[in-house]
Order: sequence, then structure tokens, then C-alpha cells
Amino acid sequence: MDTATPQVGVALGSEHGLVAQIRLAQGRRHAEQLAPAIEYLLREAQAQPSDLAAIAVGVGPGLFTGLRVGVTTAKVMAQALEIPVVPVPSLDLVAYPVRFTARVIAAVCDARRGEVFYSVYRTVPGGVQRAGEYRVGAPGEVAAELVATGEDLLLVGDGISAHRQMFEDELDRAEFASTSFAYPSPSALVELACSRYRREDFVRASEVQPLYLRKSDAEIAWGPDRAGHEGAP
Repeated sequence: MDTATPQVGVALGSEHGLVAQIRLAQGRRHAEQLAPAIEYLLREAQAQPSDLAAIAVGVGPGLFTGLRVGVTTAKVMAQALEIPVVPVPSLDLVAYPVRFTARVIAAVCDARRGEVFYSVYRTVPGGVQRAGEYRVGAPGEVAAELVATGEDLLLVGDGISAHRQMFEDELDRAEFASTSFAYPSPSALVELACSRYRREDFVRASEVQPLYLRKSDAEIAWGPDRAGHEGAP
């Protein structure tokens, strides 16, 4: 499951591939949509929670409220079922589906407040390899950084859609992926998580931590003490 963006994405799969997936992008309704989506997916696949070997979850970076819904749900399910969690950064799930390119991939997700979350990837046999840190910044700063690489780029993510004109004006050596790739891919999460699970690259539920790159709105508005009282991360 991944809820780091406006999309709620849930998928079920195994080492044999994807079984089923659901993608909902209807605003900030993650808490309302996630549990019913999981129940529907299991029911239609004629599976039980007890059939699951692990829970995979996108851990961000992303929007605070939605991200916490997915991470908390994954931890609760894993604890109840006594199975491990495979955490995968959500930007990886944006970059992976467009890996069949000779260009450098820039995954850019809308962070609101006039900022974007982003990371840069290079294609490698079988996937992508991150070439820098997960970061947050103003779109203009990100564009300037990408221009400075001097490389041909493929830009993907809903952060590109939100600031399309600016990126088009600043980047003359970039292509833009289809909006169908704008959000983290649940099927990519299945594929990446299954590979990591086979390598025993997983953690206990208590060890899962969201990837936050900045303070929440509550922390900015009220300060850390009040924000903690209000339930901010």
C-alpha cells in the first residue's frame, strides 16, 4: 500500500507477479478509502489476511496526513498478523515504471506549499538506481539543479504536472512522462517488495519509519510543543 500522495494505491501479488491492484485519486480521503480498498482486494482475490507473508508500504516522502494513514495501517496489520514489513520509498515507486529509458530519471512529487519532493535515478539492468538523496525544494531550484547536470532527462511525477510550465521553460533537454505515471505505482511496490523479501530485506513493524523531509503544517503554525499536542509527527 502507498498513500504518500493524493492517490491511495493497494496491490496484492507474489513472486509470480501482480494479482490485483486498486488506485484511487479522489482528494484527501485516505483514511476513508484505504481499509475498504484492502478488504475489497483480498475478497476479490479470494485471499485471507492470514495468507499474507509480508506487508509492503510506501514510506514517503509525501503528504503528512495521507502518509501516516498508510504507514500506520501497514504497521497495525503486520503486528496483528505477526509478519514483517517491507518499506519502500515512494519516489522509487514513481521512478521504477519508467525505467526503460536511456535518460536520467527525475522523480518529482508535489509537496504543496510551493515545493516538491524529488530524487534522481539512473537506469541499471532490471531497474533503477538512485543517484542522490531524497530531497525537498522549490521547483525553480530543482529545475536549476537538473539543468546543471547537463544530461538528457525524463521527468515523472505529479510534481511535474503541478509545475509543468515552469519545468518546460527551464529544461530544454527534458522529456515528460505521461500523467498515467504521476503517482507511486502499487504494482511496482509488489515487484520491488517481493525481491527485497526474498533477500530478507525487511523489518519488524515497530521499526518502520515514514520518510519526512520537512516539518508538518502544525509544527510550522504552532511550534513543536503545540504541534506534538495536536498529533503532528
